[in-house]
Amino acid sequence: MEFGVQFFPCVAPEQKSAQAYFDESLRLVDLIDPCGYSHVRTVEHYFTPYGGYSPAPHMFLAAASQRTRKARLVTGAVLPIFNHPLKVAGEIGMLDAISGGRLECGFGRAFLPHEFERFERSVDESRARFEEGVEQVSRLLAEENVTCEGRFHRFRDVTSLPRPTQRPHPPCWTAAVSTPETFVNAAKAGHGVMGIPLTGTLTRDLIAAYREAWKEAGHPGKGRVMLAFHMFCHEDREEAVRIAREPLNLYLKSLVDAASGWATGTSSADYKGYDKMIEALSKETFETQTEKGAAWVGTPDDIADAIRRFDDEVGGIDVASLQVNFYTIGFEQAAASMRLFGERVIPRFA
Repeated sequence: MEFGVQFFPCVAPEQKSAQAYFDESLRLVDLIDPCGYSHVRTVEHYFTPYGGYSPAPHMFLAAASQRTRKARLVTGAVLPIFNHPLKVAGEIGMLDAISGGRLECGFGRAFLPHEFERFERSVDESRARFEEGVEQVSRLLAEENVTCEGRFHRFRDVTSLPRPTQRPHPPCWTAAVSTPETFVNAAKAGHGVMGIPLTGTLTRDLIAAYREAWKEAGHPGKGRVMLAFHMFCHEDREEAVRIAREPLNLYLKSLVDAASGWATGTSSADYKGYDKMIEALSKETFETQTEKGAAWVGTPDDIADAIRRFDDEVGGIDVASLQVNFYTIGFEQAAASMRLFGERVIPRFA
């Protein structure tokens, strides 16, 4: 199993300025190579404390690429519905070159109603825009003189520059939450799949469906499953809990607030059951997250045991992407946690 670090900003300006957040995050990136982490990852979200500091994931990863020489750079994920494919393809080619061919491209459908509203996009077009956008970006990266007559974007005889350093293009990932079709389609496309245990919707059956579809599509290997976890490691179990409990509870509240549109009338066939999922999330706490293994908090031994239990429960994780400075956890605490996890946990799963 590989372990990387995910930066999912969940903080308001009155709590921490953007300058302070990114200064701390990039100093944590400095620890990734020496501590044995395999990737650095960030998201695309807008407007609210939940993710709002990360509207341009390629920009953060470009900065991170200059602080690490080994780690892969993962978008987790770019949202085609809010971006023109010509711009996304150009940014991918540029970042792949800047990083020396270390970029991995994650794509997602978006799920926050307020973002759809503010960008004037219909939630009912989510899947169609995602599928068209990923196909067009993939073609722009792999081919030259590309012509596309899509439903949402059309262009003729375009060669995207810079050309990607990795050919035909960087490895791709698809973000998936609970829809079996998303897991299966990711496998058919040859993409890794990014899941989120936090929601409680990730099951062994979904991962099994992904693995089976991967095999049926004739791809080599068994695909790749990346899951995101909150992680805080400390020599003292009680101190770990004391430090991480409130930031995780506030993170959960921020997520529910940002997604509240699903509970107040937004609905779509593309997002079946999201109202119930957000309602269930509103009842989640630090205790329920750690009990179900969606958050790894405690001593190195505690966390190693939690990893083994969760890995066995879902049928195998290839990559764990760890949120280490969630909500208001500061640099010193997150850095100590990263170092301890790197020294005492990662070697057990090498």
